Order: sequence, then C-alpha cells, then structure tokens
Amino acid sequence: MPVLDLINLPAALPAYAPIIGLDLGEKTIGVAVSDATRTVASPVQTLHKGKFTDDANALFKIMDGRNAAGIVIGLPVNMDGTEGTRCQSNRAFARNLFRFRDLPIAFWDERMSTMAINRMLIDEHDVTRKRRGEVVDKLAAVWILQGALERLRGL
Repeated sequence: MPVLDLINLPAALPAYAPIIGLDLGEKTIGVAVSDATRTVASPVQTLHKGKFTDDANALFKIMDGRNAAGIVIGLPVNMDGTEGTRCQSNRAFARNLFRFRDLPIAFWDERMSTMAINRMLIDEHDVTRKRRGEVVDKLAAVWILQGALERLRGL
C-alpha cells in the first residue's frame, strides 16, 4: 500500500492533480479538495458513514469528479505524540480504501483540528450548535488538507 510520508506524496501524483483531504469521524467523513496547484483547500461535503463499500464509492466519485489523484487523511495523534485507537482506525480505513483502488495516501497530524474549527465558528462567526454540526467535519478536512499543503510548500 503506498502510504507515503507526506513529503513524498507529490512525487507519486501527476502534475496539477488535486488532492482530497479527509477528516474521519466515528459517524461522518469530512471531505475537502485542493486546487490543481495544491495551494488552497476547499470544503466539499460531509458524508455520513455507512457500509465501507458505499463510503469508498462515494469518495471515489468525488475524486473522479474533481480529477483528484491522492488522499491526505487526518491522523488524530494524542497530545503526547502516541497513537491511540482512532489512529489505528484511520490507518485501517486507508488500508481498506487501497484494496479498492491503488492510489497514494498520506497522513497528516490533525491534533485538535475539530476543536480549532469549533472555536473559530463560535468565537469569530457566532455559528449555532446545529449549524456547526453541519459544517465542522468538512471544515476540519479543510484544516487538515491546508496544513498538509502548507507543509509541502515549506511554509
């Protein structure tokens, strides 16, 4: 399975191919996509998890529709740098996804991404709890993907 160090991801991709970013929750998958130059991440949607095959097909449909060639998955590392059960679950998701399609996948440390997005939505935009629930996962995917893109550009 080509799970790559993030820094090696661009070499595994065609030029000007967008990257999909995923925030994997217990019940949802937040999805974001980069532009073709891999500079800016934008929210796409939040998928509600069901059968893995259905989830994978929904992701592939999004990827195909945007000509995306790789995936960055958020890895919820513990504050002390260790990996817990959520990391194991995200790594298993990547392995299972790869069984359906040979594509480059990298992980990005997403510590506190959801908390940061919630704080921003509350403090800066005064978004209601209901509305936050509708957007937080795809915005967390943006946070993950944008962080990875900035790391790739050396920022």
